[in-house]
Amino acid sequence: MKSVFFGATAALALTAGMAFAENPMVGGAAMMETKNIIENAVNSADHTTLVAAVQAAGLVETLSGAGPFTVFAPTNDAFAKLPAGTVETLLKPENKDQLTKILTCHVVAAKAMAADVLGMIEAGGGMHKVGTAGGCELTLTTADGKVMVGDEMGNTATVTIADVVQSNGVIHVIDTVLLPKM
Repeated sequence: MKSVFFGATAALALTAGMAFAENPMVGGAAMMETKNIIENAVNSADHTTLVAAVQAAGLVETLSGAGPFTVFAPTNDAFAKLPAGTVETLLKPENKDQLTKILTCHVVAAKAMAADVLGMIEAGGGMHKVGTAGGCELTLTTADGKVMVGDEMGNTATVTIADVVQSNGVIHVIDTVLLPKM
């Protein structure tokens, strides 16, 4: 299935990339297409927890790299929905492996714009499974005209802001933290 995702993504990303729409604002900040995922994320007031987690996991260099990446980026409010103390516990050095696993389950090693994702869901009969950099499997669906991302624990995130183009991929803002099977 991964090869179908990556092949379809490559073909559709070229078409979708031809559109010259301006990037949406995220967390009160302009997202610049010339900056990478990390350079933009640090400016979003809605992603301070995500940025702190990426730093604690040692993923800054990776997500600043060439990519391409699709990042399903949970907001501060998404992290706040986790049980009390979870974020603080994950940020401790002794939990770096677990934090890294969670964060890399939000990253797909391809650039998938919303139109690409919708096409894959439609081609899959209403659902598309995709593997992540962290070895997780996400399930992409739609509901009420919105893209939904299901994790391995039965949680479902809604894409609240799509197609935030980066120099090394794309960010889709989500409202729930995705979790791997542990």
